[in-house]
Amino acid sequence: MNRVLAILTIHTDNLPANFQDIIKHEREVVAAWKKAGFLEQLFLRPTKNGAVLIFKDIDEEKVKELMPTLPLYQLMKSLEILPLIKDSVI
Repeated sequence: MNRVLAILTIHTDNLPANFQDIIKHEREVVAAWKKAGFLEQLFLRPTKNGAVLIFKDIDEEKVKELMPTLPLYQLMKSLEILPLIKDSVI
């Protein structure tokens, strides 16, 4: 089972007035991805400037297509997408 890690960092200076609405919509999108089965886990960053998403059973290209559909993507500072290979021994 393949995994792809996406690390999203957002600009936190000058957040829009509707930031809480964006967060609400973000949670809805992520919940739909989780329900669809291709998002394994979402971790929030303690610095509150982004998140780490772990996708399963989809490839890097699909993750690159999905990430811009996140509501928080409009505030993106950086995005790193890393395909992972599981160590078969561990």
